[in-house]
Amino acid sequence: MRNLLLFQNFGVWEVLIIAFVVLLLFGGRKIPELMKGLGKGVKSFKEGMSEVEKEIKDVEKDIKPEE
Repeated sequence: MRNLLLFQNFGVWEVLIIAFVVLLLFGGRKIPELMKGLGKGVKSFKEGMSEVEKEIKDVEKDIKPEE
């Protein structure tokens, strides 16, 4: 729980410094490619989660006794 609180303490300056370091490490041309890959990964994760939720609901339907 303590680790989660650590991320809430970032201010504007810290975020700007991190963004500047990322820009220096990867360069301006690589960042859009990285963000595109990250977006695809998040989309894939969300689709997987919705499939799991659907399967859970289907199993719950099968288990529930019909009244």
